[in-house]
Amino acid sequence: MGKLEINRVYRHYKGNYYFVKETAISSETLEECVVYQALYGEYKTFVRPLEMFLERIDKDNEDNITKQEYRFELVDLEKVKL
Repeated sequence: MGKLEINRVYRHYKGNYYFVKETAISSETLEECVVYQALYGEYKTFVRPLEMFLERIDKDNEDNITKQEYRFELVDLEKVKL
């Protein structure tokens, strides 16, 4: 997938949208993480390792309702109605 873009919207392979706020370093593992906020429900904020955020997934997995190639994919807001 490439490089993470901050202050942009991404879609999860299960269909929900998230706003990427920033990156952070885990105090436990020193691993780079993504800080992102749900754009639905209670708008909760989450943290996930960058490597996992950008990882390739199985397009044929039954949970992959979007048939995305990656766990999170950058959204072109001009083409999507949130």
